[in-house]
Amino acid sequence: MVIRRVGALSCAKVVGLVYLILGLVFGACLSLISMLGFAGGTNSVLQGMFGAAAIVVLPIFYGLLGFLGTLIMTSLFNLVVGITGGIEVDAA
Repeated sequence: MVIRRVGALSCAKVVGLVYLILGLVFGACLSLISMLGFAGGTNSVLQGMFGAAAIVVLPIFYGLLGFLGTLIMTSLFNLVVGITGGIEVDAA
């Protein structure tokens, strides 16, 4: 079997969603760390707001970058595969 083309938009949607979930996990961890530091009273209110915003901003940022990066790379992959003839895969 030879892979000659990858659906760029379908790949980008899947990877974008995976990165969105990953961003939610990282945002929750960052928020927890930030809130613990804020509760210790060592930093300003800005640190507390940063922790709360991390849950919203990081998933959007990660998801968008994952989507766009995958869209660009799959389009480039399709261009290169068109020139080289594809990737041979053994299904054993």
